Amino acid sequence: MTAKAKTVNYTPEMTEKVKAEYLAGTATEKIAEMIGKTTRSVIAKLTKEGVYKAKEYVSKTGEKPVKKDAHADAIGAVLKMTEAEIESLTKANKTALVKIFTALANSKPLDSAE
Repeated sequence: MTAKAKTVNYTPEMTEKVKAEYLAGTATEKIAEMIGKTTRSVIAKLTKEGVYKAKEYVSKTGEKPVKKDAHADAIGAVLKMTEAEIESLTKANKTALVKIFTALANSKPLDSAE
């Protein structure tokens, strides 16, 4: 029985080219096209080589999104709510929670509203 020769997916030269292109700012899709591989393959190789940085999701305004639970927790902290009360807040939609928190943050304490 003869042993099969292992097919090399990425030669050391290809690996260096992929890394160099990526670090120079070339898009993974373009690199994949250049070397005849899929984008997923290129990303996997860059990840294995320790150079790939996943894109961080940002909102339409360019800010890092805040999860709905964080808004509910913030409102609960301001209003000194119990865990159960905060848990029920998380069922509200995010837009409503943001508006409630913003209103609370911009309001004056009752004792100084004279």
